[in-house]
Amino acid sequence: MRLEHISWKKAEEYFKTHDTVIIAIGSIENHGTHIALGTDTLVPDKILELMEDKTDVAIAPTVPYGNADSLADFPGTISIGYDGLYTIMTKITDSLYNFGVRKFVFLNGHGGNIGALDAVSLNLNKKGALAATFNWWLIAWDLNPAWKGGHGGAEETAAVMAVNPDFVDMNAIEPMVLNDVSENLKATGFKTVEFKGINVNVTRTVRNLTANGWVGPDHPSNATMEWGKEMLEATANYFAEFVNEFSKVNIER
Repeated sequence: MRLEHISWKKAEEYFKTHDTVIIAIGSIENHGTHIALGTDTLVPDKILELMEDKTDVAIAPTVPYGNADSLADFPGTISIGYDGLYTIMTKITDSLYNFGVRKFVFLNGHGGNIGALDAVSLNLNKKGALAATFNWWLIAWDLNPAWKGGHGGAEETAAVMAVNPDFVDMNAIEPMVLNDVSENLKATGFKTVEFKGINVNVTRTVRNLTANGWVGPDHPSNATMEWGKEMLEATANYFAEFVNEFSKVNIER
């Protein structure tokens, strides 16, 4: 049930007997030269579409913007930063809390959102509520390690193919070239460099790390629509099962 599709009277009836709400959070940001800026919003929305008939938990409107400060140099990226996301999510959850919601499920599409969502969750817990953050791409890895991927790699490319293949241009894929910090500090990932066989975090803007924005072990050219559909359906089914179990947790109002 989508909150934006019902009247306030029906919402009132829902909150009399239910205390759980799903909120998806995405981002608008660079995902390489080959897939849509809205990847991190499009994929959670597709997961909601695939799972909503498997639960009676209400679904709040998706928050399409997130903390994408590290990607802000790339045209089209819109970042509300940590503080912006924290403030928006606090306002949303406070409103729902006032109607009796005590269990929140955040369906997250972007790694940069995790810190703010953790802080919001902690504050909710201090008020006697409980929040779960479901990072879809990490859950997909656990469901099938073959789906593990990076930022703008095959995992996300396949997912966007399953949403709409028109949002992917396989001919626009550029090589992944990471800029090392120095001769002895080789870039190995989004935030890491390798020194004597050990990875150490060195946080940089993505523009300083790579010219095109995709980073990961999974080359986007390996993505297929079939992979994306299987992955999103499996993730949506697991998400529905989790939401239904989470909604059973007893929290006094």
